[in-house]
Amino acid sequence: MGEEFKHVKFKPLGDSAVMVQIGNTIDPSNCTILQNLASLLEKQPFEGFIEAVPAYTNITIYYNPYTLFKVNGNVTSYSFVCRYVQQLITQMTTVKQHTQRVVEIPVVYGGEYGPDLEYVAEINGLTTDEVIQLHSANDCLVYMLGFAPGFAFMGGMNEAIATPRKETPRLAIPALSVGIAGKQTGIYPFETPGGWQIIGRTPLDLFLPNETPPSLLQAGDCIRFKPISEKEYKQLKETRS
Repeated sequence: MGEEFKHVKFKPLGDSAVMVQIGNTIDPSNCTILQNLASLLEKQPFEGFIEAVPAYTNITIYYNPYTLFKVNGNVTSYSFVCRYVQQLITQMTTVKQHTQRVVEIPVVYGGEYGPDLEYVAEINGLTTDEVIQLHSANDCLVYMLGFAPGFAFMGGMNEAIATPRKETPRLAIPALSVGIAGKQTGIYPFETPGGWQIIGRTPLDLFLPNETPPSLLQAGDCIRFKPISEKEYKQLKETRS
């Protein structure tokens, strides 16, 4: 077993989930490990397995405790899942690596679509054009989905445009707004309250409830932001409506 697996920790979450802590740092290598483990669980599920949800440094495995009880008798569901995951971890050195998907996200920056673009520029001593260039220059990595269905938390953004969250969150942020919070960037799939600094908007629908999976973005995806004009934004919105 590699060094990255020597400090794996297990924690029960109620009676139907186990959280597996893989590392303590938010970085691409940990993300790859978590994606590989999630992929292995999907390919080799135990009876009663429901789903595996990767986060920044851990993965939560949901299961049906009644199904596991019927199958394993006196062995507790928690103990069984921990042992099963440990066995999968021993395979991680030989399992095929998770294939990273690249997703291009067109964004119209500034104006009514990105009301905080000027603030992000000002606080970092940059022009708005420089913020746009820096935000779209780096490929970003989706570490996890959360907060709202389809909301992707992304790392890898250029730290030169890192900006704190708003002290007072907005009561409503328009759907598909692109924001910055600290060193992270993300996209609001729905209109929700939020405290991220909004710098633009995409015409792409991020949550498609009739699709499988319903979220356009998935943990492990590589995201490339592409600046577009307001005219291009409106044209793309029309073609997708």
